[in-house]
Amino acid sequence: MPALHEIFLDYSADKLKQLTSRIDDCLSKLTDDQIWARASDHENAVGNLVLHLSGNVRQWIVCAVGGVPDTRDRDSEFAARGNQSGKALTERLLQTVESALAVIRSLNSDRLAEITDVQVYHLTVMEAIYHVVEHFAGHTGQIIFATKLLTSKDLGYYRHLSGTNASPGPDDTP
Repeated sequence: MPALHEIFLDYSADKLKQLTSRIDDCLSKLTDDQIWARASDHENAVGNLVLHLSGNVRQWIVCAVGGVPDTRDRDSEFAARGNQSGKALTERLLQTVESALAVIRSLNSDRLAEITDVQVYHLTVMEAIYHVVEHFAGHTGQIIFATKLLTSKDLGYYRHLSGTNASPGPDDTP
């Protein structure tokens, strides 16, 4: 049986990978205009959320936990207005998450208890990972909701629960 820290790290990495694949799927269903659509300046477009997730994962995991220098410009993530294609956003997110997964998978139980500083927070590496997964899931939900609104389509991520006896796909885990 795996050790508790291995279960936590594997689940965290797997969940980030699953959520990233859902964002990738959403971006592939949207035009660049839809990716950057917003009803008002008080809203974030899907593109802004993807930039924000890339920045957050890089800052919290790759930099704070992995030791890479932090060069994040958080304000620019929200100020962007259509300056990147869906393909470029997908590539950026995939590269960032892959870097984060390498850091997460390299950790041992001792590292999880280490203290790190991120933004104004002083917390353990385990808390940083937990924050990133939770934060990523919240914004993934927003991106999925926006994609459903913009496309008027069910994305089918939980069709295996509808009673149609369909088997779950690779991204259908809870």
